[in-house]
Amino acid sequence: MLLLLAEYLQQFHKGFAVFQYLTLRGILGVLTALSLSLCLGPWMIRTLQLRQIGQSVRNDGPQSHLSKSGTPTMGGALILSSIAISTLLWADLANRYVWVVLIVTLLFGGIGWIDDYRKVIEKNSKGLPSRWKYFWQSVFGLCAAIFLYITAPSAVETTLIIPMFKDASIALGIGFVVLTYFVIVGSSNAVNLTDGLDGLAILPTVLVGGALGIFCYLSGNVKFAEYLLIPYVPGAGELIVFCGALIGAGLGFLWFNTYPAQVFMGDVGALALGAALGTIAVIVRQEIVLFIMGGVFVMETLSVVIQVASFKLTGRRVFRMAPIHHHFELKGWPEPRVIVRFWIITVILVLVGLATLKLR
Repeated sequence: MLLLLAEYLQQFHKGFAVFQYLTLRGILGVLTALSLSLCLGPWMIRTLQLRQIGQSVRNDGPQSHLSKSGTPTMGGALILSSIAISTLLWADLANRYVWVVLIVTLLFGGIGWIDDYRKVIEKNSKGLPSRWKYFWQSVFGLCAAIFLYITAPSAVETTLIIPMFKDASIALGIGFVVLTYFVIVGSSNAVNLTDGLDGLAILPTVLVGGALGIFCYLSGNVKFAEYLLIPYVPGAGELIVFCGALIGAGLGFLWFNTYPAQVFMGDVGALALGAALGTIAVIVRQEIVLFIMGGVFVMETLSVVIQVASFKLTGRRVFRMAPIHHHFELKGWPEPRVIVRFWIITVILVLVGLATLKLR
């Protein structure tokens, strides 16, 4: 939106041409979303408290969590609104990738909002039934996958890239739709499972989103893409604005979500942010790198799968409680220790993911 204004003002002063630079608009995206989050955060928390939109805590979990009962939730709406406003202000709105990622993010946020609304407003402990939640995730994920497939201008945009190997790739064809579906829906649920401790999910999301922003910038530049032997995806560079907005909104939310949390993001934030990461990774053809960088999300998801499978097959539990962050809490780790150590693991994995740019 402001990009169009800057283009118009160029005829009066050439200095406005600086807004054509992706790096500048990416930084402005960060600062705008961060400012919005920090300014709107206190108002949103007060509003949630007045409306008694508070988190309910399970009695069978760690006893330290009982004190969190009543903490305002659905704070993910703050993240999504900051991301949307910042992206609409600074991104090139003629870019289809911007709209795909933004729409997918908001649609998955809508699913989470309905789930949270039923839990905290209607006092329905089950929220949105799992089958309906998964159904709508599948519908939106498939729609995004099909759109990206039929609008792909070249075969490289539907090819699976194997990192750390120069010429290793797999032409997916229609299989691209299947892979994209699983990446978007899977990453959405993975972030949602991780969102169980104060700040545990949001900082890894910010770190992975920032790294994906680097991939977007490089993939959208033909010279960088050729030099680094990564797929050139025309227009992908514009997603650095969305990634910047995600970083700013995430850090602003972390200001209020850090231990002890003043607000939780709820499903409205977790489902949306996970879907956003998955969609961006698909666009820049870095699904495997997302799997590496989002190792904490993968670990949390696998712990639930292993726990459920083990209990159904043998009647025994592998972990004291799943997802795995609760397992460490029940072993005696203080909550801040679990959170910070998971953050450190994410930093390491993100660096490994970025290192694949040169290990080819």
